[in-house]
Amino acid sequence: MSELVAAEDVLLFVNAAVTATGQREFRSSAAEQRLSLAFLHEYVRVNYRPLYASCLALDINDHNAALVVEQLLRTPGEAGDGEGRLVAARLARMAPQRVYRLFRTLREAGVNNRRTRAIVREWLAARPDPALDAVKYRPGVKAALRHAHVPAADAETGDFLFAPGRRARYGNRTLEAYRRAHHAEDALYELPFTVAEGFAVRHGVDREVFLERIAPRMTRLERLRTDRAAGASADLTVMPLTRLALHVLALPFAERAARRDELIGALRAAARRAAGPYAGGWGRVAAVLDDSFSSSGSAVKRRRPLAVALGCHFLLEALAAPGAYTGLWTSGGTDPLLVRPYGPTPLGLRILDALDGGPDRLVIVSDGWDNAPPGLAGEVLRVWRSRLDPGRRTAAVHVNPVYDAGVFDVRRLGPSVPAVGIRDAEDLPALVEIAGFAEGRTGLTELRAYLDRRVADFLAAHGKGRTA
Repeated sequence: MSELVAAEDVLLFVNAAVTATGQREFRSSAAEQRLSLAFLHEYVRVNYRPLYASCLALDINDHNAALVVEQLLRTPGEAGDGEGRLVAARLARMAPQRVYRLFRTLREAGVNNRRTRAIVREWLAARPDPALDAVKYRPGVKAALRHAHVPAADAETGDFLFAPGRRARYGNRTLEAYRRAHHAEDALYELPFTVAEGFAVRHGVDREVFLERIAPRMTRLERLRTDRAAGASADLTVMPLTRLALHVLALPFAERAARRDELIGALRAAARRAAGPYAGGWGRVAAVLDDSFSSSGSAVKRRRPLAVALGCHFLLEALAAPGAYTGLWTSGGTDPLLVRPYGPTPLGLRILDALDGGPDRLVIVSDGWDNAPPGLAGEVLRVWRSRLDPGRRTAAVHVNPVYDAGVFDVRRLGPSVPAVGIRDAEDLPALVEIAGFAEGRTGLTELRAYLDRRVADFLAAHGKGRTA
């Protein structure tokens, strides 16, 4: 029993770390989210530290990965074997601006032990272009160098950061472009987009001219954001599935209908990429997809739950055997391209419809607030599992894109079906594997073995990336 409780605690944390971002949700404020996460992180770190560190190898989001790293570095006296390698491998996967923000948090908290300085030094030394970082993330780089007591990558970068008036010119092209951009308009097109944007305003450059000339220096996400702001057509072929679903839901209904073939084709192509080797291997699949009013999300996560449901719809279509997928929306709608957050959440009725076809897999994508009538979904699943399918011919899982701060977990429909948190639709195949542990039939030993395997694969992939 104690092993089952420990496994449930760790899985509860994984659900939160995959789903929660400390931002406002439909039914809870940002402050409630942050308070709930802070308690959960400390509880799991204190009681299950090795497993807590191992979660860095899972598909938890970067917000929680940064919190895990911070907690581990704040408490060096409790460190276990291999933690440093896990932290270094996870930091290597995170966006640099988030890592610099983490280093700044550690500095403000006075965390400056030997292990922290070593990890900061190693991460800075592995940066592919220190001069670019010095220009793009200047405050963060300066703070990290001072905190870890390490010199800059070279003398020029050091002068640029700490003695900018010392040199009349720089040999490094990026540093020299930054110096020249203060008085020469053509130099700004050699800088990163976010830096060049400020200089363009200073020089009074026309926005359209600037965007056209700076395009080769823009990242994929920067290009997507500027295209959206300018009302231009975005390149749908490069978008990951959930981001593409968000883009589609932001379009007016008339435009969605007019571009139906293009949008459906792009969503299906993104879903096939996300399905990878699992494509067509899940047999007959039925999905219950929540498009009720609560799927509108919040002001900072607009339509995120609905976008996850839309992405899962197309991903499950790709995972199912050809022609063996049924997607049922709670609203009763039949056109996934025109879904909108509206109405109550009659999950129980839709689950009955989904089970009627005898699928091999049932996937429920919902925030778990079954309210039409309340509790029907849990009762349907209980009776179905105990009376109609005790042999578990149909594998069932509830994936929930919303963290419930009040219960420190995603909201569950009942004990009959495992619930896992989900942040991006493309993580669905990996999360279904974790759901097997959430059914309460396996203990800590099996979960530990699974985490050890994920850690080994994670560190091996990191090692290959460093030698490539």
